[in-house]
Amino acid sequence: MSRRFFGTDGVRGRVGEDPITPGMVMRLGYAAGRVLATAGHDALHGERPTVLIGKDTRVSGYMLESALEAGLTAAGVDVRLTGPMPTPGVAYLTRALRLQAGVVISASHNPFEDNGIKFFSAQGTKLPDEVELAIEEAMESPIKAEASKGLGRVKRVDDAAGRYIEFCKSTFPNDLDLRGMRIVVDCANGAAYHIAPHVFHELGADVIAIANEPDGLNINKHCGATHTEALARAVRQHRADVGVALDGDGDRLMMADASGEIMDGDKLLYAIARHRKDSGELKGGVVGTLMTNLGTELALKQLGCGFRRAKVGDRYVLEVLQEEGWQVGGESSGHILCLDKHTTGDGIISALQVLAALRRSGQSLAEYTRACPVYPQLLINVRVAKGFQLDGQEPVIHAVRMVEGELGETGRVVLRPSGTEPLIRVMVEGRDAAQVRRCAEQIAEAVKVAAGA
Repeated sequence: MSRRFFGTDGVRGRVGEDPITPGMVMRLGYAAGRVLATAGHDALHGERPTVLIGKDTRVSGYMLESALEAGLTAAGVDVRLTGPMPTPGVAYLTRALRLQAGVVISASHNPFEDNGIKFFSAQGTKLPDEVELAIEEAMESPIKAEASKGLGRVKRVDDAAGRYIEFCKSTFPNDLDLRGMRIVVDCANGAAYHIAPHVFHELGADVIAIANEPDGLNINKHCGATHTEALARAVRQHRADVGVALDGDGDRLMMADASGEIMDGDKLLYAIARHRKDSGELKGGVVGTLMTNLGTELALKQLGCGFRRAKVGDRYVLEVLQEEGWQVGGESSGHILCLDKHTTGDGIISALQVLAALRRSGQSLAEYTRACPVYPQLLINVRVAKGFQLDGQEPVIHAVRMVEGELGETGRVVLRPSGTEPLIRVMVEGRDAAQVRRCAEQIAEAVKVAAGA
């Protein structure tokens, strides 16, 4: 059965258009209640299954929360509400409260006009493909509400934010603190606005919080991990030691050094891996993606770390980590997984791992990541006809072979179709920016020829 609604990170779209409408989300909640929450609960003791719902700060969250409540309670599932809560916070609380599933209402780094629904299992992990497909299949059946005595009930979780704050702090070494550090925290006007500043402050830092006044419409607007100019300015303005930027649902991280230079997920992944390697705590190697900078791969290998690339998407990074039995992986976009600390990517916890490395080493962020170069990288999107297949296209094969021969071991070529548009993404990286541009354009032209453009 092919997917109709679920993408790589749950169900997402423009609010008011299928599938992000009240009616569709109610059906989704009902189907999820039937598939997810009816297994593993303590029916022998008369307990109904219970699902946790958290959300970011989008104005549409109220409407979608109500629709989910209606669908889940109609299926006989109890609901617990957290209010605004980062995605990794919902994952943690689902596991900590021993609930059957967790649901997050968020479109992550997207603008406020979008929203989405994503699920976590009882273990605090993203759902396997087969479970998402089972939910889609269940959505084909009509809603048949339980009799009144079998309907679910809804309650709020007491001090959900406080519980998650304490969990985040527990991932920072007990013998360290952040006293004497000035940190700018950009909350993206998102779900971490009332959480992230407290975590760093309670560990001793002098915190300057920005983009921490959500109004339902300003989430990710010129702020956060996808718009880091505000972070860089604030770090320089306040003469901070470091800056931390999260995205709207708190699972992505970007950081800035004292000069305001932005460190992406690749640099931060290197810092975390280096710290674990130096302390003897790194289990196995590190997982990146097809888009992880070659400079990061070479720097990790210089440390003696194994390295593997997964497909783009944090769920695929997780799959490879589990396959290898490793713990640390991430994406250039700032999704970083530290499986010894949490079951999913967490921007706050990832920042704490970087800060622990700086405190332990006594170095600045710029000093600690200096040995991790950023190779010039160019991405060209080539529009093709729908259904175009790269396999067996001789002009493309020849162009790639020529470029790879020219770049040798100091460069890399990645060709991949877009998952959402009729595009072929051509990525080339190497040590010389002019050479990278020329090689990328050469391959892009070959793709155009093969596609008949």
